[in-house]
Amino acid sequence: MILITAEQITKSYRLGDIESVALKDISFSVEVGAFAAIVGPSGSGKSTLLNLIGCLDHPTAGKLVVCNTDVSSLSRTGSAKFRGENIGFIFQDFNLIPVLTVFENIEYPLLMVRKWPVEKRRERVIQVLASVGMTDHADKKPDQLSGGQKQRVAIARALVGEPKLVLADEPTANLDHDTAYRIINLMKRMRDNFGTTFLFSTHDPKIMQEAEQTFMLEDGHLSVNRGDV
Repeated sequence: MILITAEQITKSYRLGDIESVALKDISFSVEVGAFAAIVGPSGSGKSTLLNLIGCLDHPTAGKLVVCNTDVSSLSRTGSAKFRGENIGFIFQDFNLIPVLTVFENIEYPLLMVRKWPVEKRRERVIQVLASVGMTDHADKKPDQLSGGQKQRVAIARALVGEPKLVLADEPTANLDHDTAYRIINLMKRMRDNFGTTFLFSTHDPKIMQEAEQTFMLEDGHLSVNRGDV
């Protein structure tokens, strides 16, 4: 079953009389349950593509279908609702709220989007805390955690709302290699445990080898699509 389908996606930006094309005629698909990577050098269009899939931006041309919804034509309100119901995000700089505890950071999306009752929120947060090995750190603030621990919290936060898709923009960029491998392996286990599709970007050749499906971007063009290995 296909979760993401991109058909001839182009994204351009205009600054005065100058038009910059970030993505050029991109077509690809990602299956449900995939562990896939968008790879390429800085400036190749990886973040732009993730932003389109995550409904943070809209393509200039083409059609983009995510979770059976044509997200390329959603309104701003519709995009926000779709993101909250279907997509989790992991960022390279973690984006944890410094004044909240680990538990509260993970719970936050449920308060903002899901509106679950207190006991259901608590049970779900406890579940994902345990799954990423952070139960003993639930009452700590982000500044009391290592980089790898912060990313574990970010993964738990992305998963807490039971999304169909998790998008991770360079999730290992600020981590040493050993920690980066542990985070990638953790993401794989979360895919296996929760059935969530993962799509992440990276420019690290060693990390990209961990993906089961790879899409290579260069100067806005999709130049390689390596299938399951």
